[in-house]
Amino acid sequence: MTVFGILTGYKNGHLPSLAGADWERNSFAMTPHLIIRGGRKLSGDIRIGGMKNAALPILFALLLVQDEVTLEELPPVTDIETTLQILCNAGAEMERLSPTAIRIHTKNADPDAVPLRLTTELRGSSYLLGAELGRFGRAVTGIPGGCNFGIRPLDQHFRLLRALGAAIEEENGLLCASAPKGLHGAQIRLDFPSVGATVNGILAATRATGTTVISNAAREPHIVDLANFLNACGAEISGAGTSTIRICGIPRLHGTRYRIAPDMIEAGTYLCAVCGTGGKLRLENVCPEHLGAILSPLRKMGAEINVSDQDLTLERTGTLYGTVLETAPYPGFPTDMQPQFAPLLCISRGGGRIYERVWKNRFQYADELCRMGGNIRLAGDFADFSGGDRLTGTTVRATDLRGGAAMLIAGLCAKGTTALYDIRHIERGYPDFAAKLTAIGADVCTAAEKSGAR
Repeated sequence: MTVFGILTGYKNGHLPSLAGADWERNSFAMTPHLIIRGGRKLSGDIRIGGMKNAALPILFALLLVQDEVTLEELPPVTDIETTLQILCNAGAEMERLSPTAIRIHTKNADPDAVPLRLTTELRGSSYLLGAELGRFGRAVTGIPGGCNFGIRPLDQHFRLLRALGAAIEEENGLLCASAPKGLHGAQIRLDFPSVGATVNGILAATRATGTTVISNAAREPHIVDLANFLNACGAEISGAGTSTIRICGIPRLHGTRYRIAPDMIEAGTYLCAVCGTGGKLRLENVCPEHLGAILSPLRKMGAEINVSDQDLTLERTGTLYGTVLETAPYPGFPTDMQPQFAPLLCISRGGGRIYERVWKNRFQYADELCRMGGNIRLAGDFADFSGGDRLTGTTVRATDLRGGAAMLIAGLCAKGTTALYDIRHIERGYPDFAAKLTAIGADVCTAAEKSGAR
């Protein structure tokens, strides 16, 4: 199964109502979905791929580089493919060296040729603002899309870019930015350590005149990876990974060969899956130092974890205990991991609570988890899990990327068969997820594969 080969057949990306006894007989029952037969312990090895959240800003940063660049460990997921389509439509010349490596040149890129329709399909398209302002002094993009977690304003992006000399307006659903006098260095403190605003600030400042200092900057590993990539191209960026980043602008960047860092969220997702089902998992190609806030609660829940330089092993054979989680900017517990812990809390002894301090409306998956037997109470910015629930397979949907991963884990932990719809969300961020799970003992397949096996 290819990661892009099961996306066709959606009706405008919307899922019909699950209510009514005739649902299974309607036409949507034939659309792509996963069949998960739960209750199996998982054991084996999984190799983690490149970090999607690092690859996206690095791909848009290519617009700043007018020489040839080779990128390795690009995750073959739909968000990356959409970004490559945006760049190629804008004039980039690309050669695919393997499913996870490309050679690309943006010398002839044209900001006026950016396909605006595609920019509305992912949140990361906001990075066009910083990259195109840095290269061309102007930028136009559609209102960025991605997962819907309620209001996710770009105010901090705009404030930072304006401090660097850009003018930004919203016109007819488009974001239009210009810097007719060029970008210049500035000192700015973010109200919140926003990853997106930090990325746009780095992109715009890398080729600006003078020095830029971003205080209260995001510290996530993908910020570090972006800075490392740009520095490999000749940029002068220091402090990435701390709350203060300093960028000394330079007029030109040169090409390089760069390997994208392993994806800590992909790693954490598979760790949760095996912690939930029981079994033993060895992960290859990981950065253990990125995973501290994820490993700590897994240990509290009963997992035994052993870490080496580039791999780690998790085993859970005894009782699964509950815990309390609170999301926070890195190095705190990542918001992108809280949905994956929810099925574990449902079935754990003692249950627990999750506080969501980063994104509003991130508990959209809770209704779907309750359909499987989870006992969850939502109140403001937290969710209570009673624990001790017996999850049972049924028909559910992926509400968003990480919520979809949560429902996949729930299906693996449940008794019986789960049909998981809207899997396009999961394919945005997890390469070959069904194949990787099958390799460690899961019974997961697409409906098409199930039909073909008959």
